[in-house]
Amino acid sequence: MADERARYFRQLRRLRRSARRWSVLGGGLTGAAAVLTPYAGLGLPDAAWAGAAGSAVALAAWRWIDLRALAARPAPPALDPAEAAARSRARLVAAVERLPAGQGVVAEVRRARSRLALRGTSVAEPWARLDRAALTLGGMTGRLTGLAEPAVSEAAAADRSLRELAGRVASVERALRLAPADARAPLAEAHRELSAQLESGVAAYERLVVAAAGYLAEDARSDAGHLGGRAASEQAAASRLAEATDLLHGVASALAELRTVGEPLRTVGDPLRTPTH
Repeated sequence: MADERARYFRQLRRLRRSARRWSVLGGGLTGAAAVLTPYAGLGLPDAAWAGAAGSAVALAAWRWIDLRALAARPAPPALDPAEAAARSRARLVAAVERLPAGQGVVAEVRRARSRLALRGTSVAEPWARLDRAALTLGGMTGRLTGLAEPAVSEAAAADRSLRELAGRVASVERALRLAPADARAPLAEAHRELSAQLESGVAAYERLVVAAAGYLAEDARSDAGHLGGRAASEQAAASRLAEATDLLHGVASALAELRTVGEPLRTVGDPLRTPTH
């Protein structure tokens, strides 16, 4: 979205230039018509001179009227520097994403920024595992159809919840380093519980990815093998994938409840902020 203040002044300059241009043109044509008409008398060429002069003068008058009307309006307030920077960054990201490999580049930059924000915390290792699993699943998403489609949607929901939880764990860990001795016990307990939930969630996500890979492998093997073993192998792989999906669904539901419970704390000034992926 363009800066409204810059657009306002740009339109003001454009109208001023147009008004001046038509004023000069109208004055020149009017003077030419006034000088040439008495010498040759009134004729068809003189009508053209007079018509062109009148049109230019009218257009100049309209431009000056539009200019005064626009100048009478107050200029939009200047953008906050942070908001202006955010808009510029959004335009740059949108331009890069339109390139053939732009989306992959932007996603990798975001992952690198998130890993950098979590460096030095206990969350860095689970986050890296989650990143590897998400990349692996992303390479299989286009082939996970039919019975495997619910696994893709559950994985997407769990990925968002796990990344938000990782941000919370990192924030609590940083706050724990600064907390006085008498306030460390509850923070340490909360950190242990959140870390355990993150570990179990990442493990469930990895289990789903492994089950999805097994489903694709069994499907490919059954296509190349005999029809007799195809149904059994595909059913077994689908069963393992369904179990992993149910497990991940439970984890995602628990994380969603945790996020809902923790929301009132964040609205009253909780310093926890989650990095974006």
